[in-house]
Amino acid sequence: MVEKNTRSGERLQKVLAGQGKGSRREIEHWIEQGRIKLNGRTARLGDRYRPGDQLIVDGKPEFIRGVSKPLILGLMYYKPEGEVATRSDEKGRSTIFDRLPECEYGRWINVGRLDLNTSGLMLLTNNGELTNRLMHPKYQIPREYAVRVLGSVSTTQINNMLHGVQLADGNAKFETIRDAGGKGINHWYHVSLREGRNREIRRIWESQGITVSRLIRIRFGSLRLDKGMKAGEYRPLSPGELNRILSETGLPPIKSYQTARGRRSSASSSGKSMMRKTEHGKKSSQKPKNRHRWRK
Repeated sequence: MVEKNTRSGERLQKVLAGQGKGSRREIEHWIEQGRIKLNGRTARLGDRYRPGDQLIVDGKPEFIRGVSKPLILGLMYYKPEGEVATRSDEKGRSTIFDRLPECEYGRWINVGRLDLNTSGLMLLTNNGELTNRLMHPKYQIPREYAVRVLGSVSTTQINNMLHGVQLADGNAKFETIRDAGGKGINHWYHVSLREGRNREIRRIWESQGITVSRLIRIRFGSLRLDKGMKAGEYRPLSPGELNRILSETGLPPIKSYQTARGRRSSASSSGKSMMRKTEHGKKSSQKPKNRHRWRK
């Protein structure tokens, strides 16, 4: 049973999510597991943090900064095929975090996942509340994918996928399907939907007997994957881009001084400078080229 806590301040899960420690739901589990202490006692759901409180997570003190206006950072990352979208992998496979820079404030939290064989746009931020809202079905954030399929697709099959097909975990459909061209047996389509169930796009096509041979996410909300970006590259989100996704989730806008400072953030004002790993494993800056990485 959750006890009421009437003192002023922000709920612990909201404060720690704002510091980039995890999503609200994840931090609520930490509280239930007794991993957090507030002013010397084990924290409970409903507890609130006020400036000056002593907060300890997993035995280590947490120094809370900017509770009212937390520093918000963001990254755009082009995930290659063959990487898993988790912080660590029990099978020893490469993860998206192997390539990414250290977060200057808190830690990077990936906005959803792409499966092992899917490439394309991934967003990361240090703000747990923003992450939670971008993924939550309530906010209906659209995702767009470039899909290469084998063989011809009939008008009936297109209509079926637009009106809804029955999958093992419920009904699913695409919001839009647009022919993007192609040659021979390979043909490209751009599809959009407003949720992110496991392998949902592949399963919708498979329900029509159609095999997906390649899948690339090219848009999340209002943010599109840079056309000159290569797999494995990342770049900071600009203040303007951050404000766009904050607006889409009903969160207040930020000012430039609330975003990243220093070397990486200096490139984020335009949002166009990219970082990648060289063959020697070092990060280098690269200007985008006007190159299409998928069919329009």
